Amino acid sequence: MTTKRFEGRVAAVTGGARGIGLAVAERLTAEGARVALWDMDEGEGKVVAARLGGAAMRVDVADDASVAAAVAATEATLGPVDILVNNAGITGPNGPVETYPVDAWRRVVDVDLTGVFLCCRAVVPGMRARNRGRIVNVASIAGKEGNPNAAAYSAAKAGVIGLTKALAKELAATEVRVNCITPAAVKTDIFAQMTEQHIGWMLSKIPLGRFGLVDEVAAMICWLASDEASFSTGAVFDVSGGRATY
Repeated sequence: MTTKRFEGRVAAVTGGARGIGLAVAERLTAEGARVALWDMDEGEGKVVAARLGGAAMRVDVADDASVAAAVAATEATLGPVDILVNNAGITGPNGPVETYPVDAWRRVVDVDLTGVFLCCRAVVPGMRARNRGRIVNVASIAGKEGNPNAAAYSAAKAGVIGLTKALAKELAATEVRVNCITPAAVKTDIFAQMTEQHIGWMLSKIPLGRFGLVDEVAAMICWLASDEASFSTGAVFDVSGGRATY
C-alpha cells in the first residue's frame, strides 16, 4: 500500500488476531494507523501486534467490564479510538430451531450482537466528544436472508444491521459514521464451527462459485473506515459474490 489514509488514527479491531480481523489490521497498519487487536486469544494477538507495531488486549466482547478495560488500555497505549471495527463473532452449532441448545443461542447472541453493542457503547462518547469517528460492524448475508440451521447466527447478524442503522441516526448530526457490511461466507477458522453440509450449502448460494477472500472484505471495511466514506452512514454494504438480492 502506498496511500496513508489512516495516518495519525487509532483503530480497534475485535477478533483482530486472525481471519478478516487480521486482514483489516494489516491493511489499516499499512495505511498509517496504530492498531489495537481486541481478541480472546491474547497470545496470538500479541504476536500479531509485535509484527504490526500495535497493541493487543485480551477482550471478551460480551463482557462490558472487559470492553471498558480494553478501551482504557488502548487509550493509554496508542491514544483515543478513532476507528472501531466490530469483527469478532462465532457461528454456534448448526441445527433446527426446535432442537437448538438454549445456552448456545444465548452465547451466539451475546458475542455477535451484544458484543457489538457493548463495543459501540464504549467508544461512542469519545468519538462524539471529538466529533470524529468511524464504526464498521461486520454483519452477514445471513442477517438479511436467514440461513437455515443457523437461526442464532442469522438473528444476531440481523440485529447488528438494525443496531447499525439506529446508532448511525443517533450520530447523524456529528462527524461519526456508522456502517456495516454483509459478507457471504469467507473461508476462515470460523468454518471449524460449522458442519460440512452447511459449508456446502453456503457455497451453493454464491453465484461467483467461490468463497470470499479476507483481503476482499478488508478492502471494503477500510474504505468505510476512511474519510472517503463521508456521506455513507447507516448503510449496509454487500460483499457477497452476487448472493445478495437486496
